[in-house]
Amino acid sequence: MKNHEEWNLTMLCDFYELTMANGYFCKGYQNRITYFDVFFRKVPDGGGFAIATGLEQIVSYIENLHFSPADIDYLRSRKMFGEEFLRYLADFHFTGDIWAVPEGTPIFPNEPIITVRAPAIEAQLIETYLLLCVNHQSLIATKANRVVRAADGRAVMEFGARRAQGTDAAVIGARAAYIGGVAGTATVLSDEVFGVPALGTMAHSWVQMFDSQYEAFKAYCEMYPNNAVLLVDTYNTLKSGVPDAIRAFNDVLKPMGIKKCGIRLDSGDITYLSREARKMLDAAGWTECTITVSNSLDEYLIRDLFLQGAKIDAFGVGERLITARSEPVFGGVYKLVAVEDEEGTVIPKIKISENVSKITTPHYKKFYRFFGNDTGKAIADYLCVYDEVVDDSHSLVIFDPDATWKKKEVYNFTAKEMQVPVFLKGQRVYELPALEEIRRYCAEQVDTLWDEVKRFDYPHKYYVDLSKKLWDVKYSLLERSY
Repeated sequence: MKNHEEWNLTMLCDFYELTMANGYFCKGYQNRITYFDVFFRKVPDGGGFAIATGLEQIVSYIENLHFSPADIDYLRSRKMFGEEFLRYLADFHFTGDIWAVPEGTPIFPNEPIITVRAPAIEAQLIETYLLLCVNHQSLIATKANRVVRAADGRAVMEFGARRAQGTDAAVIGARAAYIGGVAGTATVLSDEVFGVPALGTMAHSWVQMFDSQYEAFKAYCEMYPNNAVLLVDTYNTLKSGVPDAIRAFNDVLKPMGIKKCGIRLDSGDITYLSREARKMLDAAGWTECTITVSNSLDEYLIRDLFLQGAKIDAFGVGERLITARSEPVFGGVYKLVAVEDEEGTVIPKIKISENVSKITTPHYKKFYRFFGNDTGKAIADYLCVYDEVVDDSHSLVIFDPDATWKKKEVYNFTAKEMQVPVFLKGQRVYELPALEEIRRYCAEQVDTLWDEVKRFDYPHKYYVDLSKKLWDVKYSLLERSY
C-alpha cells in the first residue's frame, strides 16, 4: 500500500475519464481540440456570491501530470485498455491552455471560473482534480467570508481541524479560510506550508493539570506574557474563572506594564457571560483585555450575539466553518462547451436538460466584469464569444440568459476581463501571487459588491448576462435540438 505522500494525483480521476480517453484514442479523437468550462449553478447558503479559490493547487497538479510505470501496470491489470493507449499514457503531459479567474475573486453562477482548451484526452483527464480543488476551497473561502462579515471587523480564527473531513480538508481548508478573511488558524501545518498565521493559547486540560485554576493562569502569564489569553470557563466562569484571570493579570502582567491580554469563553450563555465578564474586567482596570468566544459558531449565531448585546472582540470558529456544515457541497461542474474542427474553426456545443438550470451556455467565451465609473461598484458580469471586443466608451445592451425578453442597458462603466492566462501550450505563464496578496485582493474585490448583494438572506441577484452574439448562438442551438 502506498503512503499518502507517494500518491500520484494524476490517478485521482473518475474511471470514466480513463475509459473515455481510451475511446477517444481508439477513434482517433485524441488530438481534437476541446473547450471545457468550470462553473457552478448555485451559491451556497442562498448567498449572493461565492469566492474562487484553489488555483494554486491546480497549477501544481497540472505541472506534475504524469503516469508512472506502476500506474501503467495497474491500468494494464484492468484488462480494458490497449497497449498503444498505455504507451501514450506513459509519455503523457499537459500541452493545452488554461484561463482562470484569480484566487479571491467573487464569482457568480453560470460564469466560467476556469476554461480549458486542450486535446480531448488531456482536457478530460483533469476534470476530477480541477473540480475537487475549486469545489472544496471555494466552499470554505465563501463560508469564511460570510463569517468574517458577520463579525463586523472583529478577528475570526479558524479552529476546525479536528472536525475536518481529512488532512487536506484541514490544512488546505485553513488556507481557503484565510483567503476568505479569517485572521489565522489553529492548524500549525497550514502555517508551516502556506503561511496562514497559527494562533491559539490553551485548552481546558491546561487548567485541569494544575492544582488550582489560578496557578494555571499565573503559569501561563509567566510563560507567555505577550500572548496571555486565558480560558475562563473550565469550572465556573463568573465565580472563579474571570476573577482568577484578573488576579493572574494583576500579579504577573501588571508589574511588567503589560495591558494587552485576553480571556476566552467556550461554553454557556455567551451573550450574558461576555457582558458580565466585560463589566468585571473594566471594573478591575483591564479595559484593554479582549474577550474571545468559540463553541459551534457560524455567521448567524455571531450576528445574533451582537443583536443581543454581547461584548465580544474576537471569534474562534470551528466545525461549521471548516466543513461548511450548513451547506457542505459547492456544486461546481465541468462541461464541454466547444470543439475545433480540422481547420481550427470553433464549433459551440451545448448540453440540454429538462431541468432548465442544467442547460449550459455554449462556446469558447470571454468573461468581463463591468464597474461603474461613478461608484467603483460592480454592475454586472458579461459573457461573450471569444472574438468579441467590449467597447466601454459606449452604453451596451446585455441579455438575461434565462429570459428571452429581458434586456439591460449599462453605461458609464469600465470593463475588466476577469480570466487570466495560466497555461499556454502546456507552459505556465502565470506568476502565482503570495497568499497575503490573494487575501488582500479578495477583500478589495468583495468591497466592490453592493451591500444588497452581500446580504445573508435574500440577496439581490447579481446580473450575469450574455452578449447578443452569444445569446443568439445559445438559442439557435436550443431551437436546433427540437
